[in-house]
Amino acid sequence: RCVAGDAAERCRELALELLRHGLSHGERPCEALPVLLPALAQRLCPPQGAEPSEELRLGLVQLLGLLLQRCGASMAPYLGDIARVLQATLLDHYAEVRRESCSCAAACARAMPEHFHMQSESLIKPLMQTISHQHYRVRVDVIQATGAVIQFGNAKSVDDVLSHLAQRLFDEIPKVRHAVTTVIGEWLLHLRDRYSYFHKLIPLLLGSFTDEIPENKKLAWTYWEKIGLQWEKENEEDLKDKMDFSVSPSHYPKGETRPGLGCRELVSRNLSKILPGLCHDITDWVESTRIKASQLLYTLLLHAEDHITQHMELLLRTLYQACSDEESEVVKNSVKAAELIGTFVSPKVSLKLITPAFEQSPKASCVMVLAAVIRGSPKEILQPHVTQLGNTLAQAGVCQRSEEVFYMEQLLYCIQALIEVCQEDCKEISLQLMKVLVTIMAIPSSQDLKEKVEITMSSLAEVQQLQSSHCLYKQHIIQLLEWVSVSCEGWTCYSPEVLQFEVITTHSGPVIGEALDDFIVVLKTCLQPNRDPQMRLKLFTVLSQLLQKASETINSQGLFPSYLETVIKDILAPNLQWHAGRTAAAIRATAVLCLWALIHCEMLSPKEILKVKDELMPQIIASMDEDSKITRLMACRIVDVFLKVCGRQFDVDKFKNTYTEVLKRLDDASCDVRLAAAHTLANWFKCLKDSDVKSSMEGHVEFLYQELLVHLDDPDENLQKAVLEVLKEGSILYPDLLVREIEGVVHKHQTPVYCNQLLHHIQSAKESA
Repeated sequence: RCVAGDAAERCRELALELLRHGLSHGERPCEALPVLLPALAQRLCPPQGAEPSEELRLGLVQLLGLLLQRCGASMAPYLGDIARVLQATLLDHYAEVRRESCSCAAACARAMPEHFHMQSESLIKPLMQTISHQHYRVRVDVIQATGAVIQFGNAKSVDDVLSHLAQRLFDEIPKVRHAVTTVIGEWLLHLRDRYSYFHKLIPLLLGSFTDEIPENKKLAWTYWEKIGLQWEKENEEDLKDKMDFSVSPSHYPKGETRPGLGCRELVSRNLSKILPGLCHDITDWVESTRIKASQLLYTLLLHAEDHITQHMELLLRTLYQACSDEESEVVKNSVKAAELIGTFVSPKVSLKLITPAFEQSPKASCVMVLAAVIRGSPKEILQPHVTQLGNTLAQAGVCQRSEEVFYMEQLLYCIQALIEVCQEDCKEISLQLMKVLVTIMAIPSSQDLKEKVEITMSSLAEVQQLQSSHCLYKQHIIQLLEWVSVSCEGWTCYSPEVLQFEVITTHSGPVIGEALDDFIVVLKTCLQPNRDPQMRLKLFTVLSQLLQKASETINSQGLFPSYLETVIKDILAPNLQWHAGRTAAAIRATAVLCLWALIHCEMLSPKEILKVKDELMPQIIASMDEDSKITRLMACRIVDVFLKVCGRQFDVDKFKNTYTEVLKRLDDASCDVRLAAAHTLANWFKCLKDSDVKSSMEGHVEFLYQELLVHLDDPDENLQKAVLEVLKEGSILYPDLLVREIEGVVHKHQTPVYCNQLLHHIQSAKESA
């Protein structure tokens, strides 16, 4: 009575101590149960009123634990009272009371298993309300109590607690996760109805295989091995053939230990029930759930081995989605899982299911999964399907589907996987792989990706025992050019073939010199004035790059000169004609650069220049008036070369037209252009000196003298000296005429010294003559 209702806390405390002492040392504690249990229920269960003192409530629950320890099954008649007490104390505000209540619940379950199942369900709700308590020790005790309550009580409650236990696997405290692993392991070993719950419990135990704490990981493996061995013994008859005739797979993931037969069979037989829920979790909105699910997927597939085959459609759909996840850990685990598909599933099955995804609308995740499947496949099993893989990847709808760098990276990894696994067998699909690599290289992307492509090309060459990627191009250059040029009549600046053509021609080095027929045909077709301007500009840029290193590229075999007439008359000349617009101006600029490159590298010989001078000279002279400085400079230099080669054959009109335009360049904004123009005029005088039309040009020469004398006062000293040299060269034609012009303007010059030098030069020349 004192314990149950004395108003003085000290009296209740002393009474509790006396009871504890008596029950601990008495020989017949069970005789006190009819009095004690109702008093405990009254003091600990509402609505009669709970004990206000936390310490006394803890003592009362400890007293209940002592009774369970001493009396055991004799307390069965009072199971209802005990359950009511525990329902209340499991939700007590004092954490220690909750912990002690958990101990009592576990003790009660173990003490009277024959009767406990009738009351066990009533404890589940308060236990689950406490399982997320802020104190980790409380959480650990709740998990342990839950294990005992269900193991010795009603197993139907498993469904009520699974989601709560699954959440505790994400607990930041290792001891909490350790407790969950222990409980699940015990259930899988000893729960009476465990066979009905295998598909629900196995994922929780296997989820601990990836715990960050080695102790927890080892505990999970230990339990799992015991469970597998126990299941083997219980189902020995069913497994007899597999136990007697099982053969270890010749190809197994590196670094992995093959689970026992019982473990593998348990997973295989329950996989159809586990996978749907797991595949849903792997796309959950919570990041940690997705990571855990992806880790578990790998573990399950490692156990299922060739039983994966019957679940391929669901698995592939899930992996496509998981490989697009923003969380890198999910992607990493999903790729590892996809590699297991390659290891255990026949390529005949897996490729049949993966290929349709490429034909519809291939995504980066699809390519990622295929690359992983290839990496995981044994070489000898994949070999019959190499050609199919090469043809699939080389389809325009696959390799040209997207310019997204991430997609192209995955496509590259796919090629790398094929080379790594198939090695010399890649020779069968070398052309297809080259097409894909050229396409990846052609996509505007980072330099890092381009370097990876070059490394991959070197690897492809190496497995074929070729010295370099240039040897690869040599092996396929004709087929590659035919591949891209099939549609060249319809190319625009947006056509991927233009970029592919650029890669093939600029990266093949000296090999392009062996395929000039196809190369020139493409240029002649695409560089007509009526074609897309941006596309023409791109191709002219490519041609210009090649001409700058002609001996190492298009003229590596010395065959390019035989195509010069076609290049100049059918490609360069039509594009030198003036058309309005910036793009047209840029095209003319690149055409002029190409012509200068031909001259500079001496491929356009004097003999060839004589053949094309009439066609090119008017356009080149017109180009000296372009907005582009480099175009004007190159045009001046080209005219200079033309004068040296064939200037003596010019008629009056050509001499007149030439000096008129070149003279304008002495007023150019660019110093380089002005100097080039001066050099060209010097050659003009040389040509006129030996020409038959010299006598008809006196008036023009006089005008030229007058204009050049003006430029002797140019602010640029270099130009002054250059003009002086021009006048010295020109003075040979009509020296007296020049002297009169000098004397007429010498008093106007700011720097008469140059005029005096010129007069002295003329006088010296006369005396020498």
